[in-house]
Amino acid sequence: MSQPLPKLGILAGGGTLPARIAAAVRGQGREVFVVAFDGHTDPATVEGLPHLWSRFGAAGGIIDRLKKEKVAELVFAGPVRRPSFTELLPDWYTTKFLAKVGTRALGDDGLLRSVARELEGEGFRVVGLHDLLGELLTPAGPVGRLRPDAEAERDIARAVEVARALGTLDVGQGAVVQQGLVLAVEAIEGTDAMLARCAGLARPGQGGVLVKVKKPQQDRRLDLPTMGVTTVENAARAGLRGIAVEAGGSLLVDRTAVAEVADRLGLFVVGITVASEPRP
Repeated sequence: MSQPLPKLGILAGGGTLPARIAAAVRGQGREVFVVAFDGHTDPATVEGLPHLWSRFGAAGGIIDRLKKEKVAELVFAGPVRRPSFTELLPDWYTTKFLAKVGTRALGDDGLLRSVARELEGEGFRVVGLHDLLGELLTPAGPVGRLRPDAEAERDIARAVEVARALGTLDVGQGAVVQQGLVLAVEAIEGTDAMLARCAGLARPGQGGVLVKVKKPQQDRRLDLPTMGVTTVENAARAGLRGIAVEAGGSLLVDRTAVAEVADRLGLFVVGITVASEPRP
């Protein structure tokens, strides 16, 4: 008789990914428990699912509940906006954790790595979205009908250099380049806000490109660059001509819809191979 699959806890941010993961693993016969965060998780995500609503600062209560629910594995799913310390309202467990990690909490990658280590120290196994839904990983090559031309390829190469340098500093995962000029880089505001800034910065001539790559030191289980239909629509609104994302190192949500929207709006979307080490 086969052993039951381990119960999965979903630490749910925004967007549709948490619900997609829940549906997929339940289809495999796995039990799930969702931790939803006030002000971040879409209430529709938890409909019909066992769940807990919490704030980020209540880590002690979250861990106690996960153990009570006999959760064995945990996955981070969906984007979240980092709360200020005032919004966090840390409990005693969270306060001790923040004191322990110190300056590692300043960057997203450093903080997430520390959180993952803490959760593993509590007996949970942290898994990646790609471990559960491998088809979400961006494939190499064009996603729609259009492909980048030589000028766009040069802009992509420049944007990869910039994004990788930013990632090494644990700042962001994306950059926009047009005709060799860096129009914008991604920091705490996220991709959509960065693209909104680009709308007023475009130069005459061929539009720029958005590139998203994972940080060189990034744990693939945590916070991989993600794009979907909204990213394509916002890139078109900003006057860009295309998007390049790291093949095998980013998540592509709803590939078919992304291809359809990109073709309709006249943008290329392509999965690119990125060298394992950034250029000096």
